[in-house]
Amino acid sequence: MLSADRPATRLATRLSFLVAGFGIACWAPLVPFAKARLGVDDGVLGLLLLSLGIGSVVAMLLTGIMSARYGSRPIIIGGGLGLAVVLPLLAVANTSVTLAAALFAFGAALGSIDVAMNIHAVEVERDAGRPLMSGFHALFSIGGFAGSALMTALLSLQLGALACTLICSVLMLIAMLLTAPRLLRSVQVQDGPLFVLPHGSVLLLALLGAITFLVEGAMLDWGALLVIGAGLVSEAQGGIGYIVFSIAMTIGRLGGDAVVARVGDRTTLVWGSIIAIAGFMVLLTAPVAAVAITGFLLIGLGASNLVPVLFRRAARQTVMPTGLAVAAITTAGYAGILIGPAGVGFVARLGGLPMAFWLLAALMGLVTLSARIVTRKGA
Repeated sequence: MLSADRPATRLATRLSFLVAGFGIACWAPLVPFAKARLGVDDGVLGLLLLSLGIGSVVAMLLTGIMSARYGSRPIIIGGGLGLAVVLPLLAVANTSVTLAAALFAFGAALGSIDVAMNIHAVEVERDAGRPLMSGFHALFSIGGFAGSALMTALLSLQLGALACTLICSVLMLIAMLLTAPRLLRSVQVQDGPLFVLPHGSVLLLALLGAITFLVEGAMLDWGALLVIGAGLVSEAQGGIGYIVFSIAMTIGRLGGDAVVARVGDRTTLVWGSIIAIAGFMVLLTAPVAAVAITGFLLIGLGASNLVPVLFRRAARQTVMPTGLAVAAITTAGYAGILIGPAGVGFVARLGGLPMAFWLLAALMGLVTLSARIVTRKGA
């Protein structure tokens, strides 16, 4: 097999992350159209959206097993093509059953490419001998911005949901055509067991991944409500905080590889989590909107490179196969996004939303305390 440290393989990895972020972001602006087309209430819509999460988690679990035997290349290609093919179906499904099936398939495609591209990324980074993971994850964020912006712009032109999805699907297909021949032919293929329960340091890495993804999900779902409830901004301005958080996270990841190369994984985890905790403290004690926005900025910058480091440590641990370890961290992280915001809502109902966010800050402290453990040689 050719070395993974080639411009072509790095380009293919970046395009994989870009397509994944672009694809999921294209769906978000379509949700109101799907609700209106089916004529369902919020409760039914919530159950339908759960199909996407279930499809993703099932595919993530299977991808770890499949990549251990066949490598990540066919799964990346299949996942990317799946996103492009299924996206238009989300615009035309006119019954709850068909939309649920389409969302399950869309989620499965997303879950597959999500795990496989990270497995591919750790191999490319390993051969390069320098940090690359943050830059790869930055492309996912950029894809998200591009997907949501393009889909929103197309819908505003009154082109129709199907036409808009077809345009976006063609762009994803073009990206995958560029990606496929540049992917490594064989990555992390192994002859050992195809399934291993997460244990040792991988279990801790999965827990930290779930916490970090939970923070991201909470900022999306609850950040605006927090600052609106505190009387710092109006409802119309509630989304500014998350916009700043997202931009800060993207910028942090674009520069993250250089930072990690200079200070190392352990220091990145320690100071990244401390900065994020400081951001929570600023946000929760802010007397005015400008200070609260600074809190969002600090949380985004601090959290930006935590997940890339966790995936890198999954590649360096020796307690279980890399592909299965990456799948475990990805699945745990996605579970954090799916289940975590609901947990935040439960805590908020009992003690208020600020208490829930203080709890998030405390959970982020586990990243700080665990940094030494998960970055030990051979851990």
